[in-house]
Amino acid sequence: MYEQTIRQIKPISKDWLKRARTRLDNLTKPRGSLGMLEEIAARVVAIREEERPSIAKKEVFVFVGDHDVVSEGVSAYPQDVTGLMVKNFLAGGAGINVLARSAGAGVSVIDIGMKEDLQDAEGLVRKNVRRAAGNIARGPAMTREEAEKAIIVGIEMAEKAYNDGTVIIASGDMGIGNTTPSSAIFSALLPADVADVTGKGTGLDEEGLRHKVNVVKNALEINRQTMDDPLSTLAAVGGLEIAGICGLFLGGAARRMITVVDGFISCAGALVAMRLNPAVKDYLFFSHKSSEKGHGTFYEKEGLRPILDLNLRLGEGTGATLAMQIIEDAVKIYTEMATFEEVGIEPGA
Repeated sequence: MYEQTIRQIKPISKDWLKRARTRLDNLTKPRGSLGMLEEIAARVVAIREEERPSIAKKEVFVFVGDHDVVSEGVSAYPQDVTGLMVKNFLAGGAGINVLARSAGAGVSVIDIGMKEDLQDAEGLVRKNVRRAAGNIARGPAMTREEAEKAIIVGIEMAEKAYNDGTVIIASGDMGIGNTTPSSAIFSALLPADVADVTGKGTGLDEEGLRHKVNVVKNALEINRQTMDDPLSTLAAVGGLEIAGICGLFLGGAARRMITVVDGFISCAGALVAMRLNPAVKDYLFFSHKSSEKGHGTFYEKEGLRPILDLNLRLGEGTGATLAMQIIEDAVKIYTEMATFEEVGIEPGA
């Protein structure tokens, strides 16, 4: 399923892009005057290959995984916060729940790598691959087989959404300590200097940040001999939720779904997916630039432009959910706005 999904992903059609841009140029406005909204709309048309696409159903997938690297002192919060936040998601009280309700999107919370086994958590999607990623400062996060299994979980989530009639999907994450493996992935796969992609995460001070940079450097050095390709790099220094997010993006692209990337953690998953098949990039809408150091480095090196820049750093899918609404507005501009011909105006008159 993993390799088959990767093979299915093809670049979006240039003919559909051209067709979309022709209509956009004939809407009742100066050509290009809606800026990035026009770029978004054109790409949605090319992804969906529909004359009048609509966004009828939306879903945010919050992948949850823990990281034993927190034992190295890389987070300002203890690991048990992960389980507490999952309960908050399921009760509808987190930031992602509020924004998803506003956007009219569903929220699925997936245990893909939690350390705690929440037996009484009603509504939790139980897809646990292993109870927390290993301490990457001491060895690999997981085996290659576990990484592939976690990616398949993400692919399955995209497949289920597609079969349920969902048109637009978004990633979210939860896992104390997960900016550390994300920084390691960015450093290895961009590539980039560790100091340029490692930030304060949950709120470390300057001394804590220096320590975190050293932990990431140690993780890359210790695992370097096994990091031969994107999948083995993910297995060595990544996380289970990052793998699940990578799979969601692969599955969404294979099914020609509109796929929205959240923040720093989700971009680590996106980077792995793009290294596995560069055509994935055509299907991804990068929602925002977070305040986490390294996010800007990622966008610059990959030649990408996020939709929003609101100084967010919460994760959970919050930025992606905000961007969903902008994407929907862009599509409505494309489908509902009148053309010059329809209102009897000569273009340029």
